[in-house]
Amino acid sequence: MPFSHLIFEPKLLQSIADLGFLKPTPIQNQAIPVILKGQDLRASAQTGTGKTAAFILPILNALIQPKAGQGPRVLILVPTRELAEQILVETKKHSRVFPFIKTICLFGGVPYPQQIRDLSGKYEILIATPGRLIDHMERGRVKFPRLEVLVLDEADRMLDMGFIKPIEQITKAMPSSRQTLLFSATLKGSVRNFSKKLLKNPVDIAISPEHTSSRNIEQKLFHADGPQHKMALLNEFLQDAALDQALIFTATKRQAARLAVELREKGHLAFALHGDMNQNQRTKTMQRMRQKKFKILVATDVASRGLDVLTITHVINYDLPRNCEDYVHRIGRTGRAGAKGLAISLVSSHDRSQLREIELFLKERLVFCNQPSSKSQAEKPVAASWKKKPFKSPNAQSRPGNFYHKKGRRNKFLTKKRFK
Repeated sequence: MPFSHLIFEPKLLQSIADLGFLKPTPIQNQAIPVILKGQDLRASAQTGTGKTAAFILPILNALIQPKAGQGPRVLILVPTRELAEQILVETKKHSRVFPFIKTICLFGGVPYPQQIRDLSGKYEILIATPGRLIDHMERGRVKFPRLEVLVLDEADRMLDMGFIKPIEQITKAMPSSRQTLLFSATLKGSVRNFSKKLLKNPVDIAISPEHTSSRNIEQKLFHADGPQHKMALLNEFLQDAALDQALIFTATKRQAARLAVELREKGHLAFALHGDMNQNQRTKTMQRMRQKKFKILVATDVASRGLDVLTITHVINYDLPRNCEDYVHRIGRTGRAGAKGLAISLVSSHDRSQLREIELFLKERLVFCNQPSSKSQAEKPVAASWKKKPFKSPNAQSRPGNFYHKKGRRNKFLTKKRFK
């Protein structure tokens, strides 16, 4: 059905048409009517399905009627700065036809003065991360006397990041009559239990199975024997002629920074994105990525959600993620807007148990591919020959591995020779 069957405000419909949206996505089709009725909503939808517009459009439709007072009428809580900025851009696109609907954004890693100025004015929508919002609440800058709607986006990610208590602290300061909308990649376990405390008789929507990955994404596995072999494989993947831009995921912040440096030393234009960078650095890096100033971004899971760059053709798991859900979100950074994408995972022997859990989560078997070329095979590290056989000193007694003379003194010459 067209948007005109869901949204009735002419200016908003014109804005939707101007942005090139012809038909609502499945999550929009099901969520918009529920939100317009004022009911609480608990929705499961994968990233890239249009869920941001699914709550922004009906919210804007409701905000057309003015309401006196200070403070936000809508609060959107998100886990990361990147997702906050992405939702801010999306909201401003749709609300540009309503100059009186102002949206502001609060997140950590940036100075306070500009945020204080934003909070002192009149605004309708507040997008925030929990930590920075609580900072402003404790200083009396944010209150919720006229709050109508609370949106929790990427709720599963917020719980993984330890935001349960901050969210509870924030919701205690809100009117109980509010409408609450919860969006998550999964509604299992802790997410469902937590949602019961916040939502009242919610309508449940599950757009697609929680374990599936996009059909637009081709998944490949390659066995790696160690860091040197991983680097050799990675170097070959990055020379793929079909590569437009690549996103490489590592397990730690330190590893992301180090890998970006190593790739630049090999002639690849690569930069890092991780939590130790300040907000200006992260924003600048993402802007340059979107402007195609460089091709390769090395990141931790801070970038697995809320990063929307349509030109990412390759996602490479240099390290497998700890959580199965993160695997889906990582590879979901490619294959956006109907385009084809390639997801490559480098799997070492100690990753096999984690790989098995990912396969069970996806309910599909992931097949290992042959090495891309003989070059990477040649660069595979070979175990040192001295590791294969126990060393026996010719002057020692018959026990293997004895590094000592009969008199008990250490044979320095033989020891150096063995480890040379």
